[in-house]
Amino acid sequence: MQFYLLAVDRFNAAVGKLFAWSIVVLTLVITYEVVSRRVLGAPTTWAFDASYMLYGLLFMSAGAYTLSRNGHVRGDFLYRQWRPRTQAGLDLVLYILFFFPGILAMVYAGWVFFELSYETNETSSFSPDGLLLWPFKLIIPITGVLMAMQGVVEVLRCWICLKTGEWPPRQSDVEETEQLILAEAAANKVTVDLKKIDVDEAKL
Repeated sequence: MQFYLLAVDRFNAAVGKLFAWSIVVLTLVITYEVVSRRVLGAPTTWAFDASYMLYGLLFMSAGAYTLSRNGHVRGDFLYRQWRPRTQAGLDLVLYILFFFPGILAMVYAGWVFFELSYETNETSSFSPDGLLLWPFKLIIPITGVLMAMQGVVEVLRCWICLKTGEWPPRQSDVEETEQLILAEAAANKVTVDLKKIDVDEAKL
């Protein structure tokens, strides 16, 4: 089972990293628009549409990646004090009551939006040369499916934790800033304690 859990983690991480490159494209689009508008005096008719679509793409595609890294915001000033089994029990209830109903509604509604947009060949109304919207709207149900996949993995992790009392390991390529700070503080404390021991020994 651990192989399946980590495989889904790796897949969603790969998707997140792939679409993270949209921030580079977004930066280039905005830079081009600024230069074209301010320097050349010839603003584009498509940059605004492209910029909000790329930002939306970046935001949506990061959802499953962030969930796989346990990076979504929670009230962890209380949560972190609880035993793993208590954490897992609460997470399991919240996934069943709130996460999956919301995600399934997102997949259904997103597919309806995409179908209507595709059938009408919908374009943006915010600029004269409106870009096609259906490729952008297709991201909504795709993101929902990826989030649902990762949600199943997280539920399985909760179940394993309830049985064993420990959270199973997860795929991780970054460390939380808090963890780095705590590790550095612990290392500094050890160094200070060792220096204090050396001083005490020298006095003896």
